Amino acid sequence: MSGDNTRNWSREALRPLPRLESDEEAVRFVEEVDLTRYDLSSFRPVRFEFARKTARVTMRLPEALLAAIKAEAARRRMPYQRFMRELLERGLATE
Repeated sequence: MSGDNTRNWSREALRPLPRLESDEEAVRFVEEVDLTRYDLSSFRPVRFEFARKTARVTMRLPEALLAAIKAEAARRRMPYQRFMRELLERGLATE
């Protein structure tokens, strides 16, 4: 190993992240462990929503479409309404 104090862990040597049950447990974990030893490849950037939602929208959707939206939101572990907002924002951004 070189003397520059960097660590080169092979992908096989990386540990999976443990399931953390609370924010306090997550904070303690991050403060106490060497994260370079864990597989962080599944991490995705997260965008927090701070803007207040003041407008309501009512729309009719086919049940199958709403079910698909809810299923995908659940797979991503997020509320389906937030997922729908993200879909709308992405659609507008590509225009």
